[in-house]
Amino acid sequence: MGDPKFSRRRYETPAQPWEGERIKAENELLMKYGLKNKRELWRAQSMVRRLRATSRDLQARLRTGDPQAKVETAEILGKCSRMALLPSDGATLNDVLALNTETVLSRRLQTIVYRKGLAFTPKHARQLIVHGHASVGDRKVTIPGYLVKRGEEENISYSETSPLTDDIHPARPNADEVDRQRLQDGEREKAKEREQIDSKARFKSKRTITVAAEAPVTKAVAEAPVEEKQESKE
Repeated sequence: MGDPKFSRRRYETPAQPWEGERIKAENELLMKYGLKNKRELWRAQSMVRRLRATSRDLQARLRTGDPQAKVETAEILGKCSRMALLPSDGATLNDVLALNTETVLSRRLQTIVYRKGLAFTPKHARQLIVHGHASVGDRKVTIPGYLVKRGEEENISYSETSPLTDDIHPARPNADEVDRQRLQDGEREKAKEREQIDSKARFKSKRTITVAAEAPVTKAVAEAPVEEKQESKE
């Protein structure tokens, strides 16, 4: 059971801590969703990993005709539907296998507060939540990583006791500022995509040049034994 003062870790760390491509991808997600540290990202990754592992296990058990697997399948699909990770109707275990980390990160309260235009940036949304300025319905929530369930997104707003309920409060963004910030974020993401495409193209061109330069040498080496054989026959 363990000591109640020290809760168990709810995430798994990467097996290889010094992978350059993985670290780069993690840093991009941290910037995009305004995460505090990589533990929050690893927690979302571990959640997706557990759901996918359960889905694979249930698919194998369903093929063997296990009646309990049908009950557990309905439970996991209902759970994903309540968390708005999957559609409410028509979802299957294959849809659970298609889940990714960004699907979970997009359901965090911090992300939805930013997307609803209640904050300038994801970091600003985190600050508002931690300081008690956001509420889900009549309930004040101070956890940025709270996963918003289906139907709760419409009830997210500033808390009743927050001074941000005043429309002219300077810390409250207006529609023009939110649109401007989102436009800048979109342009930044497009620039990153273009940079990645250019880097891949440069890598392919360098690889092509290298292969073309090595081809004559390989051909000469391959033809060398043939010439020696011809000389020996003469």
